[in-house]
Formats: sequence, C-alpha cells, structure tokens
Amino acid sequence: MVKRTRFDEESCPVARSVDAVGDWWSLLIVRDAFDGSRRFGEFQRSLGIAKNILSARLKGLVEQGILDSDYALTAKGEALFPVIVALRQWGEAFAFEPGEPHSELLDRRDGKPLKPLEVHAADGRLVTAADTEVRKP
Repeated sequence: MVKRTRFDEESCPVARSVDAVGDWWSLLIVRDAFDGSRRFGEFQRSLGIAKNILSARLKGLVEQGILDSDYALTAKGEALFPVIVALRQWGEAFAFEPGEPHSELLDRRDGKPLKPLEVHAADGRLVTAADTEVRKP
C-alpha cells in the first residue's frame, strides 16, 4: 500500500488544510453534514461509499475536530462552510453544461441562490489573485 504524503507540518495554510480535509470523500462528508446527515448509514446511502472508507474518513474528521463523535459539525467544521460554498459555486460555473440541471444552495429566508463569494481586502475593496502575494516564513 502506498503511504500517504502528509502536509501537517508545512508552513503553507493551504497544504495543512488539504492535509485535514483534502480528499474528496472528506469534503463530501462535510457537505452532507451541512445538509443534515448525522448517522453512518445516512452518509453511506448519500455517498455510495464503502463502509471501511467511510469509517476511516469519519474517524479522521472526528480526530481533526471537524465532526464530533455524533458526526455533527463542530465550530471548526462549521467554519468550512465558505469552502463548501466556493467549491459549489465553482462547480456551478465550470462543471455543468449551460442549462444542465444541478442541485442549488438557497437562502432559507427568501429561497434565492446565494450571491457569488468574493474576496475583499481589509479596507473592503474587491481583490483578485493578481492583487495578492504570499509571504513565506
């Protein structure tokens, strides 16, 4: 079996984040937890995932403090909401043909889709990747 590369000691926050939740099963489990799944069987039915893989991913998410032992999102898990929304919005824009049906994330209050996520500087102005730089330690 191939040993997994670990990034938990990297100086890059993206690498450490990927180490915690970077495989697709973990992100889909988190997505389902936001949708209300709490039981092993609910996750398995939704994802069609093998029991051993699901068990390992749930265990890892609990160990990371993303889910509690009842598989509910912790505060750390809830903080992944913008990540899930960003992935969803990217998928809506680039993973579907025009007019192709897909699930939608709607505001409970008015039933409308969310506004696209934006990144803002400390002073409030909209920034793009070209407006930023990474300062390494």
